[in-house]
Amino acid sequence: MTIFPPEPDLEALRHALSRLRAERGWSYDRLAEASGLSRRTLIEIEQGRTIGTLATWHALAHALQTPLGELLGALCDDHEPPGVSG
Repeated sequence: MTIFPPEPDLEALRHALSRLRAERGWSYDRLAEASGLSRRTLIEIEQGRTIGTLATWHALAHALQTPLGELLGALCDDHEPPGVSG
């Protein structure tokens, strides 16, 4: 029997980005400048129209001075660690 991992929580990921941007008081323009990403990309990510690539999230983590693992951790916040039976 194959056991598949839980679905990643993409909504939590985009909310984490929005929260980090808001905590810094940054506009989309400021984050675009710091990350090298377009303002349009940032808006589409926060509004859930796109997820972005790993390179996108890497750039965002650096711009926000947040460890990439901490930022992407939102994908699994409500998941049990692998190997934990429920």
